[in-house]
Amino acid sequence: MARPLREALGGVPLFFEPVPPTARGSPARAAATVDAVAALVRDVPRIDALDVPELVDENHEGRPLYRSADPRGFARILSERTDREALVNKVVAHLPSPAALEAWARETVALGIPHVVLVGGTSRYIPYPGPAVTEADRICRPVIEAAGGLIGNIAIPQREGEAHRMLAKTRAGAALFTTQIVFDADAAFRMIHQYDLLCRQASLAPAPVLLSFAPLVDEQDAEFVRWLGADVPEAAERAILEGDEGGAAARTVAHALEVWETVRDRARREGVDVRLGVNVEQISARHLEHARAMVRALADRLDG
Repeated sequence: MARPLREALGGVPLFFEPVPPTARGSPARAAATVDAVAALVRDVPRIDALDVPELVDENHEGRPLYRSADPRGFARILSERTDREALVNKVVAHLPSPAALEAWARETVALGIPHVVLVGGTSRYIPYPGPAVTEADRICRPVIEAAGGLIGNIAIPQREGEAHRMLAKTRAGAALFTTQIVFDADAAFRMIHQYDLLCRQASLAPAPVLLSFAPLVDEQDAEFVRWLGADVPEAAERAILEGDEGGAAARTVAHALEVWETVRDRARREGVDVRLGVNVEQISARHLEHARAMVRALADRLDG
């Protein structure tokens, strides 16, 4: 059995973020997805936990269109099949009220899933009905901690003032952060370094930060990860996508390794007291084999 999540976060954690079954998919297709992810975990036993996203689009008014089925059932089955703890993501902005969020948290714990990643809406300009992420952390904290679980949030390296947001979320109960998909080592390190300084000034232990990576194979992927909110610098996009199309996935893996080792080594040299890890995102059902190659390559480098 894999090490418990809390133990993993004390070292160099490795998460895998699979694409959950779609809301309109058949039971057979969902079962095949579970089988495929379970096989991947057997192939890369270094994976510590499964980070299950909620796939949701928004219209121009911020109203949600859920593309995935409720990820909690998928997460529970995956956890049972792989002997790995699972974290379920929830976009809290779309819930109708703080009370609805608390009810969701209690229901999630009752389903046997104590770990959650609380996510905000995609636009700062839309007045969402649900709470902001920091408030959501405070609401969920008593429920999640009573169940022995952990709360995670998303960190966005290129967003101005992100380290200050991370500090506020840590105070509110965030025990870990996964980042938006990272292509820029400098932006990621600046955020982590500033977060470390702010936590030192506040006499607060920083939460672990897991850098997220995902394979790209074509321009469609680059546009999709931008839509997700990631920053893909032009130089990184050229390095990955220019050249033979069949080699793009391998070049993404090489780029991810370079970014991970650059951030890790700079953090070590400068005495940053933030534990670092990796979260590999599948991003698309068609990318499972590319994601397998990426998570395997990173698993081989994490403990160096």
